[in-house]
Amino acid sequence: MKKMNLKVVSCLLAGGLLYSSCIGSYSLFNSYAKWQRTMTSNKFVNAIVGFILTPIVGSICLFVDAVVLNTIEFWTGNNPMHANIGKTQQVLGSDGRYYAVTTLKDGYEIKAPTGELSYFKYDKQQNIWSLEQNGKTTELFRFNPDGTITTLADKNMQLTVTPDEAGVYQVRTAVGGGYFFAMR
Repeated sequence: MKKMNLKVVSCLLAGGLLYSSCIGSYSLFNSYAKWQRTMTSNKFVNAIVGFILTPIVGSICLFVDAVVLNTIEFWTGNNPMHANIGKTQQVLGSDGRYYAVTTLKDGYEIKAPTGELSYFKYDKQQNIWSLEQNGKTTELFRFNPDGTITTLADKNMQLTVTPDEAGVYQVRTAVGGGYFFAMR
């Protein structure tokens, strides 16, 4: 009876360590699951193949995620499976035109339909996002050690706000000249 209780306690402790609140994004398993659901256009074939592969491949993916990738994500803040560096997506702008957005190691490259390039860059040491356009770099906002964000509301005005709805409202009213419009 005591050995059985020891086994139960051991399993509960192991489960508590593996499934704690910092479990990570499980991006490898989620990528496998997405592939498994969309590998063919027939959902029944996908289900049959899923029943065969998931116990093997799914278990391996979960184990690698739990032990390796989520540990890396916890300690570094970056998951190796989320590396989209070099990938380009077409994004519809508010002007109705498509822009090519390429993920860089330290930000994004945006190519306008006219061919003009802009860069949103993140300086990890200073915790700053900036815009580089036509050879000119402009600081957009910085994350302060006290948890606030300092942003350039207009050319002559810096604004320090909290990272919540009230802070967003302050920035929108400062940039919009005191007018606040509801957005979807």
